[in-house]
Formats: sequence, C-alpha cells, structure tokens
Amino acid sequence: MSKVPVISIIDDDESVRVTTTKFVRLHGFVAYTFASAEEFLRSPHIEDTACVITDVRMPGMSGVELQEYLIAHGYRTPVIFITAFPQESGQAKAMAAGAVCFLSKPFEGQTLIKYLNEALARQGDGTVDS
Repeated sequence: MSKVPVISIIDDDESVRVTTTKFVRLHGFVAYTFASAEEFLRSPHIEDTACVITDVRMPGMSGVELQEYLIAHGYRTPVIFITAFPQESGQAKAMAAGAVCFLSKPFEGQTLIKYLNEALARQGDGTVDS
C-alpha cells in the first residue's frame, strides 16, 4: 500500500489556505496548513512533506527565502509558488533552484493539481488522479 503524499500549504492569507487545502484534500492528498514559513519550519511536518505550496510574499520569511532555507539544510522538497504579484523579482532565482512553478492568484485548481503531480513525480512520491 502506498503512502499518501503530505502537502504543506503556507500562506499568510487564511482564505487561500482554506481553499487550497480543501482542493488538495479533495484530490486525495494529506494537507497541512501554516500561516508563515517560520510556523512550518517549527512543525513536525517538515520531515514528511512531499511538496510545499507557498505564497511568495509573506511577513517574516518569504517563500523564496523558505526555499533557500530548505535547500541549505538538505531538504529536496519541491516547491510550488503562488503569488498575487506575477512579476516577482525572485522568480528566476527560485526556478533555477528547482521550483516547480509560479502560479498567479487566482489560479485554476486543475493547474495546481497538474503541477503538484509533476512535483511528486520528480520526487518519485507518486501522484494522485486529477
């Protein structure tokens, strides 16, 4: 029996967290939410997270800074960025560091699932039907 991938959703906007989590769970994934990158890093779920979905701009540590932290500490967790500002200055750097994609808010749910499955396939963690 295969393990269901754990997806960590990090966004300072509660409505985005709630909506994204419902959609991700509807598609068969386990999802945990965090209001900040720091909250995620303090959680026990950093170890079992198969993919991170994070806002780019947040108070405190940004999504791009979170990606840099994860890489620097040996985590190879794929990252999907979501942003209300599609012309983010860190986008090229984040993509070069292995980001799966940048999705502009609001984004289509099926697009998110497509990239989530791509991220999990990169990791060899399997996918869930969309």
